[in-house]
Formats: sequence, structure tokens, C-alpha cells
Amino acid sequence: MSEQKLYMIPMVIADDTEQMVISDQVKHVIQSLDYFLVENVRTARRYISKLRLGLTIEELTFEILDRKTSQEEVEAYFANAKGKNIGILSESGCPGIADPGAVAAAVAHRQGRRVVPLSGPSSIFMALMGSGFNGQSFVFHGYVPIDNKDREKKLKDMEDAAIRLNQTQLFMDTPYRNQKLFEHLIKACHPNTLLSVAKGITGDEEYIATKTIGEWKREKINLHKTPTIFSLYA
Repeated sequence: MSEQKLYMIPMVIADDTEQMVISDQVKHVIQSLDYFLVENVRTARRYISKLRLGLTIEELTFEILDRKTSQEEVEAYFANAKGKNIGILSESGCPGIADPGAVAAAVAHRQGRRVVPLSGPSSIFMALMGSGFNGQSFVFHGYVPIDNKDREKKLKDMEDAAIRLNQTQLFMDTPYRNQKLFEHLIKACHPNTLLSVAKGITGDEEYIATKTIGEWKREKINLHKTPTIFSLYA
């Protein structure tokens, strides 16, 4: 069995928070590597530079691992690494959670390689932690549909599941559609349904609040272009 390790390395989710939210363990691991699978090369290079680990960025190898990367391409990356340990860097947060890094972890397991997840900031789990909702039973749905009719059905289905299963429903949208999603939520859901809004997590303007839909209707909030995780509960 190969002793090659695949490290699942957390990325910051808010700009300029590297020294606050990234542990020494993560820094030591990155310092020991020179071969990375990354969702975005520019983001990965900037992140490693900001950690100030004394690495020469030009001497590191970065291969693209995004939603278009095939299993065969990942297998080729592993072969190219020639027995080296490999690090995976997401675009934001923890690789493998709502992230294409899961493909590499699956390949590593099939090849008998050791997968080592490292702890770090995850907007999904931090939103759940701050919501006050059920942390024993929850579902992350990813992005909600763009079409208004499909979106309303999805929101209603999630609200129903929250009530019927006593289950927290987490979801998101692209930042420039967050305000529209929020407005759709307060129109589509029952006034007594609970909605938690977690925006800008770990950043200077982090905001996490839980209110009923009825209470949110009386609030003014600006979510435009700010990364946000929404959670429904009843």
C-alpha cells in the first residue's frame, strides 16, 4: 500500500484572515509540500504567499482540480506526483465539502492512499453552528434553482422538510443573487418559519442572525455580493 498522503487543506473564506483562522498545523503541512491540486491557481498562489512560509511560489506545482476535472485526470495527477505527498486547496473553505476536491479523495481511497483532512473554516458548518438550529439532523442543498418557479418549489420543499423531519435546511446562491433570494424567501415561506442568515463569515463584517420570516419582513438587510449561507428551520 502506498504511503503517499493526500492532504485536504482549508482555505480562508474571507480576505486577509490567514493569520487568524489558519492553524499552525495547516501551515506546517503546506510548508512540507510542493505539489498541489487547486480549484484556482491564482487564488492558491496568493493564499500561500500570504501565509509567509518562506516558500518560493515559482518552485511549486499547481494542477487544476475543478468541477470539470475528470477522475482520469486526477489519476494522472497522482501519477505525475511520483510518490510525493499532495495538497488539495479549494477556492474557499474546506476541500471536499460542496467542492470538487471530493473526487481526488475518492480516487485516493481507491488507490489505497491515505487521506488526511485538516481542520479549518467552513462557511456551511459555521453557519449551522451560529444558527441555533438542529445540528443533529441537517442537509446542505447547495445552490437553489435560478428559475423563479423552480426556486419557489425548492424553497417550499425545504420548508416542508424542516417541519416534517425536524431538520435544518442549508443552502446558498451566488453572491450577486443573494438579495433576490432573501426577498423570495420572505415572500414564499410561512411567517413562523425560522430563517438564519450568515453572511461574510470570519470577515470584519460578519453577520449571523436568526429570526422568523415574519420578523425578517420588518428588517432591512443588504446581502448583495456578500457570500451568504441561508438556513431554514421550524
